[in-house]
Amino acid sequence: MLNHITIMGRLVADPELRTTPGGVTVVTMRLAVDRDFKNKQTGERETDFINVVAWRQTAEFVSRYFAKGRMAVVEGRLQIRQYTDRDGNKRTAADVVAENVYFGDSRREGDGGYSPSAYAAPAPRQPSAGYEMPAGEDQFADLADDDGDLPF
Repeated sequence: MLNHITIMGRLVADPELRTTPGGVTVVTMRLAVDRDFKNKQTGERETDFINVVAWRQTAEFVSRYFAKGRMAVVEGRLQIRQYTDRDGNKRTAADVVAENVYFGDSRREGDGGYSPSAYAAPAPRQPSAGYEMPAGEDQFADLADDDGDLPF
């Protein structure tokens, strides 16, 4: 049997970190995940709000680096649980139990993190002062002692 789910969405609130009585860390969060298609009547995309639970190191990672509004990609499994509410009604809830959580966006500039310009391609290298490339000459030359054998 296979139970694997991958979702991507924005956190609707800061993750809530707790510790079980046995000392295990757990974080809960909720993601707003847009559907891939538009509603025929309204012409707008609908959003699903999905509960996510992460344990141990994954929980600590999420609580340290994610906050409300941040895009997250979650891989895990879908878990259905049943409970009784305060009024005695039986309810069913679906949670994604996260195995891996990844950044779905880059940190916004001003957050002290990643900025797209920090990873731009380097400018082309200019020749050293006092050296000019010969006009019309090929920048590459054939090897005089090439025996045709590859070195590996």
